[in-house]
Amino acid sequence: MGPVALPAWLQPRYRKNAYLFMYYLIQFCGHSWIFTNMTVRFFSFGKDSMVDTFYAIGLVMQLCQSVSLLELLHIYVGIESNHLLPRFLQLTERVIVLFMVITSQEEVQEKYVVCVLFIFWNLLDMVRYTYSMLSVIGISYAVLTWFSQTLWMPIYPLCVLAEAFTIYQSLPYFESFGTYSTKMPFDLSICFPYVLKIYLMMLFVGKWLFCFVFAFFLCFLVCAAIYLSINRKVCKHVGDERKNLE
Repeated sequence: MGPVALPAWLQPRYRKNAYLFMYYLIQFCGHSWIFTNMTVRFFSFGKDSMVDTFYAIGLVMQLCQSVSLLELLHIYVGIESNHLLPRFLQLTERVIVLFMVITSQEEVQEKYVVCVLFIFWNLLDMVRYTYSMLSVIGISYAVLTWFSQTLWMPIYPLCVLAEAFTIYQSLPYFESFGTYSTKMPFDLSICFPYVLKIYLMMLFVGKWLFCFVFAFFLCFLVCAAIYLSINRKVCKHVGDERKNLE
């Protein structure tokens, strides 16, 4: 007798896809709830809803971002095909801004920029998790694919600006309260506001580098399109001349 085939639901590939589908579904539901809550509150209460955005959805936001750290493990063990370093940098940005800056300072939680930042984060995550969730089960839509591959281009620089502005507004509070600042032996100390200022410089350097690479890539595409268009016209003209000579 030959080997007995395992049922489909016991095969490793099926279990991996089922796990990823449930993970993406949970993340999609969490971010959709956050975005819907923020939208309904804004249309109901106007600008006043932006002040207490963190109090309304902060816990769910923290939960979603904490669970998203599993994606580093997914990439490391090979069940996701993304690159580890870019995802690690993105998650590090969010952990620093959400947990170390916003959560630790109640005064920062009431800033309008926190609401704007959460909107940008959730827009990106809703599209990304929807696309990933449907891709796992073999469903693909051209519009959704286009959004997942292009929406981050205008939104990500805005996210970086919102993160930088959030950190900038938090600096006076960190300096006043001394949060995370510690004194060490031999008259040494760690001043957390200076750490944030260095991080701000890194954010802006990364942003301008991204803008430079994106502009170069865009120019390359435009030049390639122009070249192909001219080449097509030349080939057509040469072909017409040959027909006339014949």
